[in-house]
Amino acid sequence: MTDKHTSSRHHFSRRTILTAATAALAMPFVIKAGRAATQLRMSTPGPADDWQSKGLVKFKEVLEQEAPGAFDVQIHYNGTLFAQGTEIEAMQRGNLECGVITPQDYAALIPEYSIFTTGYIYRDAAHLDAVFDGDIGTEYKARIAKDIGVQILRSQYFGARHVILRQARDVKTPADLAGLKLRMPAAESWLFLGNALGGNATPLAFEEIYLALQTGTIDGLENPLPDAMASKFYEVTEQVVLTGHLIASNFVTVAGKFWDGLSPELRTAVEKAEAAGKKLSDEGVAATEKDAKAFFESKGVKVTTPDVAVFRDQVQKKFVESDFAKAWPTGMLERINKAGA
Repeated sequence: MTDKHTSSRHHFSRRTILTAATAALAMPFVIKAGRAATQLRMSTPGPADDWQSKGLVKFKEVLEQEAPGAFDVQIHYNGTLFAQGTEIEAMQRGNLECGVITPQDYAALIPEYSIFTTGYIYRDAAHLDAVFDGDIGTEYKARIAKDIGVQILRSQYFGARHVILRQARDVKTPADLAGLKLRMPAAESWLFLGNALGGNATPLAFEEIYLALQTGTIDGLENPLPDAMASKFYEVTEQVVLTGHLIASNFVTVAGKFWDGLSPELRTAVEKAEAAGKKLSDEGVAATEKDAKAFFESKGVKVTTPDVAVFRDQVQKKFVESDFAKAWPTGMLERINKAGA
């Protein structure tokens, strides 16, 4: 009886130890689960249907898988939380955790980085990635983190930008766009590009474009076609001019304070989520571009090809001869040209 009782007591003791050990191992996760989720507000000027917005949804989905309960991700479309061009300041003030930022917005704060906004500087999406995923991109991100206080996660392909006109006309060279009010974002390098294309660059927030085209406040815009499709600009335009003047990118960027407050494990989760979002967005943009000409034509929009060489020569000449070029880092143009070669 004593042996039986002792055996039972020993069995109970071992079970107790195993249970306690299991509880101890589980304890950190219980504590983490009990913490309030970290707010992660994401602002984009694009509509919910564009590929980068879909990429943000994928980001949210993967982040919730990688770090369950750690973040409260809130996606705000159409510039409803912060208008395009105001996101960086919002992140600096602590009013926003994540924004979709253009290279032009960074060039407004670091003038020498206007080189990354030059028309016809990138060959294609692969060249774009070679620039920003390599040594150049590492330097770029570090400088922006140091001087501006935000952390770029990665560059995402936004599509080749083309001119889109409210009313159709014969466009072969930049001279054929003379006098046309061409909508551009408000940053100085954007406006310079619009004028270099031959138009009369007119600053306007992205979310105001549709109505401005509808009312004739502007004569056109320049934009990647997948984004124009998602925004239904084909309803208020008559022509697409395939200038292909800029292989465009945006940067999914987080506030420096937000990034600095994350553990290494959570940073890894965020980076995995962004990589998944980039993959979906980049592939979606590329696939949509292939069908864009047929899509616009099916909507009654004329699609024409100008003398791209003349456009390229004029745009590049104007940038190289501009005050922008005086600030460009020595040798950077050559480094960009060689990236991925």
